[in-house]
Amino acid sequence: MAPGKSSPVENSWKIFEEYHIDEDVGFALPNPLEELPHPYDAWISIAKNLPELIKNGQLRAEVEKLTTFSIDGLQGHKLQRLAHLVLGYITMAYVWGEGDGDVRKVLPSNIAVPYCKVSEKLGLPPILVYADCVLANWKKKDPSGPMTYENMDILFSFPGGDCGKGFFLVSLVVETAAASAIKVIPIIFNAIQREDPDTLQKALLDIASCLHKALEMFHQIHEYVDPNLFFNVLRIYLSGWKGNPLLSEGLLYEGVWDTPKKFAGGSAAQSSIFQCFDILLGIQHTVGGVPSDSAAKFLQEMRTYMPSAHQNFLRSLESGPSVRKFVLSKGDATLQEIYNECVQAMVSLRNYHLQIVAKYIVIPASQPSKRKQTSEEPSEPKSKGTGGTDIMEFLRTVRSTTVNSLLKED
Repeated sequence: MAPGKSSPVENSWKIFEEYHIDEDVGFALPNPLEELPHPYDAWISIAKNLPELIKNGQLRAEVEKLTTFSIDGLQGHKLQRLAHLVLGYITMAYVWGEGDGDVRKVLPSNIAVPYCKVSEKLGLPPILVYADCVLANWKKKDPSGPMTYENMDILFSFPGGDCGKGFFLVSLVVETAAASAIKVIPIIFNAIQREDPDTLQKALLDIASCLHKALEMFHQIHEYVDPNLFFNVLRIYLSGWKGNPLLSEGLLYEGVWDTPKKFAGGSAAQSSIFQCFDILLGIQHTVGGVPSDSAAKFLQEMRTYMPSAHQNFLRSLESGPSVRKFVLSKGDATLQEIYNECVQAMVSLRNYHLQIVAKYIVIPASQPSKRKQTSEEPSEPKSKGTGGTDIMEFLRTVRSTTVNSLLKED
């Protein structure tokens, strides 16, 4: 960076507010709203009863009866995020139905038009994304209590009992544990600009500690998420219409576009937190700003599924000083060791993610499905993640890029 030019991320929460980053919950939406004003409460009443409506075969008919609402009454970021979450749930339920292969290829205009308009306001695609079902889909049971699984609930559910609650809330507590490290970023940038390796060491130790805590939180998934329910039920409702043979041409948003559009389903790759630490630590998934392989290309694409303020934050980090170059330039063994501890914490998280995917996708995929398949069309490829990638190959590539970022001892 040019001398005297301040980093886009400075030591102030005012700067973070501009990027919609909260001091306590990071990229998660703080205290999400639960209710929409009339007439949008009609959406809420469907979204709140999705599992029952699906089970009784009434969901699609209820959706088709809805009036088309103008979104002019949805003012403010939190109301719009709630509307995007609710319309995302309704859309997934409408498209996938009972999850038996009887899919809908056209989203009716009474949902498609307001959904696309709200999406445009937020800079998000019109599909359920991680920023909806994880970051904006939670509440505390005791508002003054801690951000722990036991004190939290989700706002909306898919079929599959508490499987969705487990999956979304464990993802959220992993996210918020890692988010504690965001406040250290300005300290890091200032330390580099002031050539202060001691302060940098302390700050990097804080980051490693937060990443270790995130991994600890990740372990809760085994307690709260059943692999068979996840694979055979919840995963279906999180699937998108890009790279999915059940909707090979995509989904037609009636009244919005004349041709079907393809969007990827919700994926952990849409979380800003780990892309944030990749950038900070100089873990390069790109060469000269160009994705180096299909995994890097997918990560880059998933940024467009993040809230625009979070995309801007990642871009601001990219224009900040390089931690990796500074550590290398100092030739200090202790500093390199602490830097490596941060990178190793990212490797550990990615190793663990691979184990989780093996347990929750690969192993159940190899077992005979108990679900009925009514459609004659090709079934969805089972080794794919909800984002539409070959998930094991993708995660292995991302992990090896992370391992390759460890500084080698001379």
